[in-house]
Amino acid sequence: MMSLPACPKCQSIYTYEDGALLICPECAHEWSATEVAANDAVAIIKDANGNELNDGDSVTVIKDLKVKGSSLVVKVGTKVKNIRLLPDSSDGHDIDCKIDGIGPMKLKSEFVKKA
Repeated sequence: MMSLPACPKCQSIYTYEDGALLICPECAHEWSATEVAANDAVAIIKDANGNELNDGDSVTVIKDLKVKGSSLVVKVGTKVKNIRLLPDSSDGHDIDCKIDGIGPMKLKSEFVKKA
């Protein structure tokens, strides 16, 4: 017997098949098995120049970025070390990092280049 994947919405292990769909009895989420296979593909995050980024890379900011909720600005040329990628982010902020003088924040990969 093949084990079914956990629900992508609530992570319940009690999923079951109904025709071509997989159904979660806990949250009522329905999805197709092919949808799960497509989502399992690893998202490749690239910088503004098209270079592939990896966890632990250093990047340089290519545009002045205003920090939301404050008067701070991340200046062009600011080097950010030891980034962490967030491939499943829904708002486009796919880099988690800590910037000296500002603190922890999230960046969009389109505004950085690999250092």
